[in-house]
Amino acid sequence: MIVSNGGDEKAVAPSVPLKIAVFASGSGSNFQALAEAVRDGRINATLDLVVCDKPSAYVLERARSFQVETFTFSPKDYPSRQAYEEEIIANLQARGIELIVMAGYMRLVTEVLVEPYYGRMINIHPALLPAFPGMDGIGQAFEYGVKLTGATVHFVDGGKDTGPIIAQQAVEVRDQDTLETLGERIHQAEHELLPQVVGWIADGRVSLNGRIVTINN
Repeated sequence: MIVSNGGDEKAVAPSVPLKIAVFASGSGSNFQALAEAVRDGRINATLDLVVCDKPSAYVLERARSFQVETFTFSPKDYPSRQAYEEEIIANLQARGIELIVMAGYMRLVTEVLVEPYYGRMINIHPALLPAFPGMDGIGQAFEYGVKLTGATVHFVDGGKDTGPIIAQQAVEVRDQDTLETLGERIHQAEHELLPQVVGWIADGRVSLNGRIVTINN
């Protein structure tokens, strides 16, 4: 990974294999796709932690099935977002986490998390950013009547899906589509795109210079 904030590029040498934490709030289908890719040797990485803000989320069952440690918290138990992010940081640092993958994590993050992990934190979003950011990207695109939507993996900068775009996969909206059928194909695109991007990062192929992301051969 090479990261720059607009000045000279700075190389960040990951360990081998890359140590990953996945943040999720729901069923965890993107975690499942990532875990299967790691298990099958398609990504040179280990999944060391799942961070979840919903103690009843199904992603925790998936994590247990892959023998991945979990850190679960309830935001209402903390005085502020910064407070629970400080505890998250402590858990990440204790495990030497090098990459955060947000896969259906339904909370905005603050500078507490962004600053130490900028350029090492990515998110998967179910639309072709910068169109339809935020909640329900699939529904927004469907209701707007676009003919092409898809999935985006981008770096996290603390805004609402505003970080530099790493890769996108387009999904055609068919005349006979319902919200459900479109959603199924977009989720399939996510399950293909996210492991691919994480694999690039694990192989040291991704460079970030300002807002420009380059995938090196």
